[in-house]
Amino acid sequence: MVTAERVWEALAEIPDPEIPTISIVDLGVVRDVAIENGTVRVEFTPTFLGCPALDVMRDQMADRIRELGAEPEVQVILDDSWSTDRITPEGREMLRTSGFAPPSPREAGGPQLVQLQSKAFRCPYCNSTETRLENIFGPTPCRSLRYCESCRQPFEQFKTI
Repeated sequence: MVTAERVWEALAEIPDPEIPTISIVDLGVVRDVAIENGTVRVEFTPTFLGCPALDVMRDQMADRIRELGAEPEVQVILDDSWSTDRITPEGREMLRTSGFAPPSPREAGGPQLVQLQSKAFRCPYCNSTETRLENIFGPTPCRSLRYCESCRQPFEQFKTI
């Protein structure tokens, strides 16, 4: 019999299609898993609505659920947007060790343009806060390009969303 715990474990093995060092579970796109009458329902919210990997993620989740011996029902939830606050602590560390600056936590006082602030992001290579924004437009809509003044390495930074 398939359990929710086993489904979560299986989904945690699926790498994000754009950043394979982090799983879709640690990225926080999987919102809920429910099992009813042999059907596993998974709800997920992509990092942004125009995500080009949406179908790939949906297909990978469905395949993993079938491998467990259950019928998948993978639903994309668009009525609530994804937030970088959903990235697990393990996921943040995976991003950092892969050369990405994890997003800064959002302040309780409301949204801020954290990515424009100096010293808001640590270099994933030398841990320095002496970094600067090079280009707010990175390779994907959720990332920007930064430069470390200390070790002189460019790196990608996840935008705080």
